[in-house]
Amino acid sequence: MIDLSKLTTELRNPNTMELDKMTPFEIARVMNREDQKVITAIEEVLPQIATAIEWATESLKEGGRIIYIGAGTSGRLGLLDAVECPPTFGVPKELVVGLIAGGANAFAEAVEGAEDSHTLCEEDLKKAGLKKEDIVIGLAASGRTPYVIYGLRYANATGCKTVAVSCNRGSEIGKEAKLAIEPVTGPEVLTGSTRLKAGTAQKMILNMISTGSMVGVGKVYENLMVDVKQSNEKLVVRSQNILMTATGCSREEAKAALAQADGHVKTAILMILSDCDAKEARQRLIQAGGNIRKAFHK
Repeated sequence: MIDLSKLTTELRNPNTMELDKMTPFEIARVMNREDQKVITAIEEVLPQIATAIEWATESLKEGGRIIYIGAGTSGRLGLLDAVECPPTFGVPKELVVGLIAGGANAFAEAVEGAEDSHTLCEEDLKKAGLKKEDIVIGLAASGRTPYVIYGLRYANATGCKTVAVSCNRGSEIGKEAKLAIEPVTGPEVLTGSTRLKAGTAQKMILNMISTGSMVGVGKVYENLMVDVKQSNEKLVVRSQNILMTATGCSREEAKAALAQADGHVKTAILMILSDCDAKEARQRLIQAGGNIRKAFHK
């Protein structure tokens, strides 16, 4: 039988022993107070998160991918971060991948037994074409999910950089990975419900890793999403706004530059900042590895 009694995430929270007697306001207040502990827990592991950002950036520059593996809530959080990267950073959907025990259908409905499999994650990683340039980030609040443990083991054997994100110190997945990120968020308001503080901590860490690595590969200028894709009306306007903010141009000038740049925001920005045409701007961006700041100061 699995012993969960030593896992911090499974302990009873002394501040919520009478949760079922609390008023709606008291529930909201105690949850808010508990959530504040997540910030402190994250702060304590910032050096490890910074290393993960560095590794993920290296993988992307080497032609690799960021691959999240997880089950249940953790797997869903990995999928969520992965699917948000293409519209935010203009990257292909294959660049940041979320694998969840039981497959895509498990996002909406649990697949019985999938997270306990010793072979399923290896099979999923093989189907995804895992290569040594990839970074594999294993997610498990408990830190003991077999799907993640054996997935990390296979990724290590393939030569990948591996990271484990858990909310229990000294976790099993942390021992498997080359880097362990283990914010201790403490017992949940609702005992064992790791979709709460543990889930919030994992989401925050994934935000940092994906955003930080995309900054590292030139997908951001200043603090602007300069590789945003104009896939709907809102994003068309956002692209114009980004161009206006970055260069101080008017909306009409922004529309004209984007038209000449075939809608590519980074090209349009460099055209205006460097007073050059689209062809030269594209060439300079290629030479600078897509980094506007480097291209502008050439």
